[in-house]
Amino acid sequence: MIKLISVIISTYNPNQEKLDLTIKHLEEQSLSKDCWELIIVDNNSSKDVKINCSPALSYQLIKEFKQGLTHARLAGIRAAKGELVVLVDDDNLLMPDYLENAASFFSANLNLGAAGGKILPAFDNEPEAWLADFYELLAIRNLGDEVMLARWDNTYPKVSPVGAGMVLRMNALTDYLNKEHLILDRTGNTLSSGGDNDIVIEVLKAGWEVGYFPSLELKHLIPPSRTTFKYISKLTKESSKSWVVLLLSHHICPWKKIPRYTLPIRKIKAWFAYKAWSNKTNYIKWKGACGTFDGLAT
Repeated sequence: MIKLISVIISTYNPNQEKLDLTIKHLEEQSLSKDCWELIIVDNNSSKDVKINCSPALSYQLIKEFKQGLTHARLAGIRAAKGELVVLVDDDNLLMPDYLENAASFFSANLNLGAAGGKILPAFDNEPEAWLADFYELLAIRNLGDEVMLARWDNTYPKVSPVGAGMVLRMNALTDYLNKEHLILDRTGNTLSSGGDNDIVIEVLKAGWEVGYFPSLELKHLIPPSRTTFKYISKLTKESSKSWVVLLLSHHICPWKKIPRYTLPIRKIKAWFAYKAWSNKTNYIKWKGACGTFDGLAT
């Protein structure tokens, strides 16, 4: 049985209303508060982070001065005392049974190293229709209602959890914690990513299973600023580059590296191949291709 879960919220200049909601949903967890701890990591915010919660909820607030989500998560994990770690962003609303379900799944499957579930969007405003093609970039995922598990086979499994709500067995993190970390995640206002994928790969390579459990459900609060054409275009390009760099670092990249001097002509050819001028979706996909080229030229 899992005796203690460590919930880690990493935050940087948070929206106070969304952070308050994130904590409120943790307060409403069905799992007894004696069975989990809350660690909040302030990732060098420009002003003090204010924590609003009931007196019944105790928490530990630590500050990580090294900028970047990876640094913040590492600080939280190293401060954690639980057998399980749950990574929560400061705009994630966990359903009331989230922690209880996590404890149950990991108690029943002793080879389970990492897990996630459904991440449903909660938009402040109704987004334009084209955004649906890029939900995955916004950590929105719904793989259905069946439990799915995967092991390492030198490829990245589709069922792998993403950072929002990711549940990790502490014993599965030994190799990840002891490695030299490739910092791909967001630092300040950059939109690079991949730190959560790096965790999953290290867990898999260490011999653990990863899984998708649909009853691990949370809502992701998404403001209008993250649904704009400009934002998604930039996010797509930077995420694509980060993904390639990550795959190269683990020697599982399916594409060959390319000379940097070929970048301009490749991007021009891709502009026409994707018909990037024709609509927003095609333009964003072209930006993703440009990011991939940039990654392969590193």
